[in-house]
Amino acid sequence: MLNFQPITLQDRACIESYTMQRGLMNCDLSFANIFCWRELYQSAWAEVEHSLVIRFKIDGGKRIGYMEPIGEGELTRIIPLLEADAAALGQPLRLVGLRRETADRLAELYPEKFAFYADPATQDYIYRAEDLRALTGRNYQPKRNHINRFCTLYPDYSYQPLTAERIEECIRLEQEWCRHRGGCTDGSLLSERQAMQNAFANFEALGLMGGCLYVGDELVAFTYGSWLNHNTIDIHIEKADTRYEGAFTMINRLFAEQLPPEALWINREEDLGIEGLRKAKRSYYPAELLTKVEAVAIDPAQQACKRLWERCFPEDEPTFIDWFLTRYSASERMISCTAEGQTVAMVHRIAFESPIGRINYLYALATDPDYRHRGYASQLVEQVLEADRAEGCVATLLIAATPELRTFYAERGFEGAYPIAFYTPDKFDFGTGSPELDRAMCYRHTAEALPEHMVLTYLSNQP
Repeated sequence: MLNFQPITLQDRACIESYTMQRGLMNCDLSFANIFCWRELYQSAWAEVEHSLVIRFKIDGGKRIGYMEPIGEGELTRIIPLLEADAAALGQPLRLVGLRRETADRLAELYPEKFAFYADPATQDYIYRAEDLRALTGRNYQPKRNHINRFCTLYPDYSYQPLTAERIEECIRLEQEWCRHRGGCTDGSLLSERQAMQNAFANFEALGLMGGCLYVGDELVAFTYGSWLNHNTIDIHIEKADTRYEGAFTMINRLFAEQLPPEALWINREEDLGIEGLRKAKRSYYPAELLTKVEAVAIDPAQQACKRLWERCFPEDEPTFIDWFLTRYSASERMISCTAEGQTVAMVHRIAFESPIGRINYLYALATDPDYRHRGYASQLVEQVLEADRAEGCVATLLIAATPELRTFYAERGFEGAYPIAFYTPDKFDFGTGSPELDRAMCYRHTAEALPEHMVLTYLSNQP
């Protein structure tokens, strides 16, 4: 395995020697972010073939991710080393935060080896610093109105640099901010609080800069960030007391105004798929939404699945197929049939928890058009039911898209038309998208009665 080391403050100079000089704008490569979130992500770093690689736990869970290698190393030398490192940890290789050009290069070097997906929730919002300083033009009229309103309501406001003696006030404001949201017991907010405490405890050592907004003697907002590269500032935190109308808009502009002239760009990081946060970030009209691509190495069975999927469901975009393979597919959860040395039929078993116990959902059953009417679909259904019984499932569900399919499944023991709803991490609906049509057929493995309306919560099938 490669020699990955935990992140320490002493590593800043070496890590930034790779990241700062290359004009990279991905907020995940900010040393302050890497350091402050290291407990949650269990982040580690290594120099691999003259390149920097950051390894971490995705979302703080069990899955391992590797940030894009940064440096002079050749991908053809680095990728096998990372794949071996991931395999030693019992994982497929997952590369996270790739630039588009790097993802394209991987696809060229390793045809079919990777499935690629770009989650809009992970896009970084990049702004021209001058736009946030000046707020000129029609687009920014609402922001100017907020600022004018703030100045009218609170003429005794002042802006001060965030220095060591103001940190305790910032902590109290954050605690108050949490109290108004029910105590910040949510895991993501608790992790953000830990990251903020790490930042305050090492403010100067991390090269952080920030600002505080006061009304009289009362702190009403604060923010801080750090250099991401030689001309880009990354904003890590922005908090405000919402009782003070326009406080967020005011601290945003005042901090931008105080930045040195060489700060040409401001990265305000991701929206995490949170609609309110997305609306707020877009209201400042970003110059760029920085796309970050995830590449997951897929095994030969998944590669064959992808080829078959493209043949059987030509209406599905390649990006959707890759998304499914990176999010919901696992070879041990797929059942397939082969003929003449190739995969000719497949089905995916998606695990859900229900009020009555474990339920598997049968998804994307398909047979190669050249091999239909030979019994492969029937064979797959029999294998699915056998595997589901062995797992202790109370039922196997599916949604039949056509009357012909309803007849096919009814002949194999599926019955009923149960309203069904899916709860998944990314809100993906495994149904048709239409509540009127989302009525599942059921094969019962026990005598357990099914509820009239079933709500299914996704159980991850990935390590």
